[in-house]
Amino acid sequence: MKILVVDDHALVREGLRQVLKGLGTDVDVLEAGSCSRAFELAAEHTDLDLVLLDYHLPDMNGLDALDVFARQHPELPIIMLSGSVNPRVMRQVLNKGAAAFLTKSGMSDELLSVTRLVLAGDVYVPPELMATPAGTAANELQPDQPAPQFTPRQEEVLYLLLDGYANKEISRMLNLSDETVKNHVTAILRGFGVTTRTQAVLAANRHGYTRADTPAAG
Repeated sequence: MKILVVDDHALVREGLRQVLKGLGTDVDVLEAGSCSRAFELAAEHTDLDLVLLDYHLPDMNGLDALDVFARQHPELPIIMLSGSVNPRVMRQVLNKGAAAFLTKSGMSDELLSVTRLVLAGDVYVPPELMATPAGTAANELQPDQPAPQFTPRQEEVLYLLLDGYANKEISRMLNLSDETVKNHVTAILRGFGVTTRTQAVLAANRHGYTRADTPAAG
């Protein structure tokens, strides 16, 4: 497992590195002190599983950084970290495609729990946001869109996305080339009118696709 931690404070990065080691002995943690360096590392390490991204960075704010990651790595889940609790910012971050929003004042156990949740393909909505009238649930974070029409193969890929599988795993499970799976994922994102896998999962849930419906791959 490979995780990229992006924060301009070395002590924070080191602290997150130590906490993330609690995920298992096979965790490889990369560090970046700026968004520009983070983008370089993401391009170099195409097998990244997750990014922990600070909202306040010297060269770019979190929302703009999410846009870049969405364009360059739409399948890469991102957990946004911030030192402040602001429901409006939380909502913007999740609408931009982040898989979770956590405050730095939280406990290590919470970070590990949310990280496991995101790695499993789920989205974490903070309790502070759940309690606000403008964002009472994850499926209200995006405006409603007409139900897209997918081919049977695209639906197979979609169900596996909902189960949190990466493209390479889907390729192996469905006996498809990596490029074919990538094309199917792109078509799914386009069908839902979104730019990231996280947003596609939210949209799929709104339209009735659930992990419990996942057919056996074969």
